[in-house]
Amino acid sequence: MEVLPVTTAVVSASFAVSGAALLVRRRAVVSAALLTTGGGLGVVAAVLLARDAGAAADVLALFASGVLLPLSLATYPALRWRRLPDFLGLVLLGGCGLVATAYDDVGVTGLMALVQGCVFVAHTWWRIETSEGAERRSLTWMSLAVTTTVLVYFFLTFSAEQSSAGLTDIGLLVFALIGPALYVGATLPDLVDVRGLVVSTVVTTVALVTVMSVFVLALSLLDALGAHELNTGALALLAALSAVTFQPTRVVLRGVVDQLLFGERPDPLDAASAVAGRIGEDPLIALRAIREALVVPYAALSVDGVTLAASGTATTHTRSLDLDGAGELVVALRPGDLTFSAGDQQVLRLTVPLLAQTLRARALAAELIESRGATIAAVEEERRRLRRELHDGLGPRLSGVAFTSDAARNLIRTDPAAAERMVAQLRADTVIAIEEIRRMVYAMRPPALDELGLVPALRQQAVGLRNRDGDPVTVEVSAPEELPDLPAAVEVAAYRIVSEALTNVARHSSSARAAVLIDAGTDGLRLEVTDRGRSAAWRPGVGLSSMRERATELGGTLEAGPGPGGGGRVAALLPL
Repeated sequence: MEVLPVTTAVVSASFAVSGAALLVRRRAVVSAALLTTGGGLGVVAAVLLARDAGAAADVLALFASGVLLPLSLATYPALRWRRLPDFLGLVLLGGCGLVATAYDDVGVTGLMALVQGCVFVAHTWWRIETSEGAERRSLTWMSLAVTTTVLVYFFLTFSAEQSSAGLTDIGLLVFALIGPALYVGATLPDLVDVRGLVVSTVVTTVALVTVMSVFVLALSLLDALGAHELNTGALALLAALSAVTFQPTRVVLRGVVDQLLFGERPDPLDAASAVAGRIGEDPLIALRAIREALVVPYAALSVDGVTLAASGTATTHTRSLDLDGAGELVVALRPGDLTFSAGDQQVLRLTVPLLAQTLRARALAAELIESRGATIAAVEEERRRLRRELHDGLGPRLSGVAFTSDAARNLIRTDPAAAERMVAQLRADTVIAIEEIRRMVYAMRPPALDELGLVPALRQQAVGLRNRDGDPVTVEVSAPEELPDLPAAVEVAAYRIVSEALTNVARHSSSARAAVLIDAGTDGLRLEVTDRGRSAAWRPGVGLSSMRERATELGGTLEAGPGPGGGGRVAALLPL
């Protein structure tokens, strides 16, 4: 089997498989049907060529490549024929293919192919200019695939000797990439920014043409100077010197394209300085500065997946940068870019720490506002509780004391016995009122803390403690000889947490011993209450919730659960 039938079969099979895949996905149906039919006929033509059925193979190949495949490209990704340019494009492409198939002459085929190429370029340009959204991106994918394959075929055939068909066959094999590109353009048009591929292809092609032109010009100059026959070493040296122009040409062309599309780009260090100077409390101002410095269409800050601030119009192709755990900076790529340049990355590296500090400052400010609100709410709740207890409890009792004293005074002359009973009742009511006052004072701050201090007050609280079996519980309180001066809120919270933990030991444990450890470190005041007895199942209750709330109010943490020896363990850390 010759190489040409194999090449034709591979390219045709690629078209047929890609068209069938599009039909399965129900995308670009008309184009996919023509692509599948044309690819199938191409495979049949390759088989006929392998069997030396030349006439029939030529007709099938011409009809598939000259009629069906051009029409499949002209109807991709959707059939448009109602507008005059679209209608004329379809008629001319199909008509030229039918003429070439009918005459089956090399000259006629070449002329019709030239006309088809011009019509296809003009028609595709018209469709790209008049389409939008996904359809425009699909057409760009098709244009990129056709242009790239044609350029590769041109370079290979230009470099091949007439007696060698190897490079020509490789050039034909490149056309097998058109089908998969059509599939990607119809099903995944946003896989990458195809405009970036187009720009890169154009820039690279022009740079290659420049290198080839320099090489040919150098050969012509050497030939004019009398160096007609050059050995392999001289040709290699000349090719290497010509290749030196590739990268400078590519950089210059890309700079020209960037300037035409986006204008003059600032120097990275100047851009970073401008961004740093405008980053403050408002992240929106910082995002605008980033957009202006990098000339990007969109920039946003997000925290935990929620957009905190955004500037510009969102695009499909973006890059995310982690702000040291404080959030993410989302920056859109410029149209035509596949990634950020080295200068852009330098600006972003200098910007990320500043934005991270801004987000942390906002988070701390929000926490401060929330904490202040919680503090005000707690103060108001405490005032409401005191007012309710004074109004509903202590107030009526003191009023009763006043009324009883008035009645006793009225009866002291006429009925001394009744007056004596009232004075006794008056004393009992006064004692109850004093106890209520002490209870209210104790609720605000245990008096033992002011009289004894934290550690002696806890030792006093542990005296007389008994477990659920009725046995006395020995409590060992371990603490440094001198604790630092503790804030009043920390001191009260520590006393309440340890007292509640010891109460839980008495209620739920069978242990005869318990240990309390108090230690002040750089990270805060550490509390730990453990016992060695069998405890009931640990279920959240009022006591555990109360201890956890007291620790949380101060910004601390609390852990409660089974201990290592089978008993219970309560550990808390209270910031100082």
